[in-house]
Formats: sequence, structure tokens, C-alpha cells
Amino acid sequence: MTSTDNRIKDALDDDDQAFLGQLEEDRGLFEMIGDSMSGNLGGWAKLVFAVAVVVGIAILYAVYRAVTADGFEPMVGWGLLSIGLVVMQGFVKEWMFARMNMLTILREVKKLQVQVALLAEERDS
Repeated sequence: MTSTDNRIKDALDDDDQAFLGQLEEDRGLFEMIGDSMSGNLGGWAKLVFAVAVVVGIAILYAVYRAVTADGFEPMVGWGLLSIGLVVMQGFVKEWMFARMNMLTILREVKKLQVQVALLAEERDS
């Protein structure tokens, strides 16, 4: 760590320290998913995760029905449903990954705010 990093760490209040401490190390995918399930949008993240699981199961069922369909029309219907569900799953996962990226960006913005405050303090003194 550089001296600037140490000064930033000293300048943060307890809430900021706890938040940054939680996000400080490089997080894996499952830890980031867990992090996204807390905070103001934690309830929504849990709901979206449940929707992703249900949509995933529905995709498997629709693909199975398309593959085992007796005629051409049912096969096309289940196939189109499968494609629609895959698109829906893509949007659901995009929301989840956007939430995880937002937490990473929030950490960096918090550090930048403190750095700007330290630079302004140096300039004034």
C-alpha cells in the first residue's frame, strides 16, 4: 500500500471502513452474488435470483418437450418458447451482473471521493 492509500483508509469513517473492508479483496462470483443480496436492493436481488432458477427449470422442460414432440407444430411451439425463455434468462442475468458491477464501481467511487477530499485538504493547507 502507498502512503496515499493509508491516508485514505485513515480518513474514512467507520461505516465506510466496514463497507470497503467487505469489498476490499477480489471477490469470486459466488461471493459477489452473496454481496448483491444485501443492501437496499437485496430483496429484489433475491427475487430475481429465484426467477432465474424458475426460468432455468422452465428452459430445461421446454427444450425436453421440443425434442420429444410428436409433430412439427408442437415442436416449433416448444422450441419458440425455449428461445423466449433463454432471452428472458439473459435479461435476468444481465440485471444480476449489473448489480454486482455496481457494487464494484461504488467501491472505486468511494475511494475517489476520499482522494479528492484529501487533495482539496492539501491544497487548502
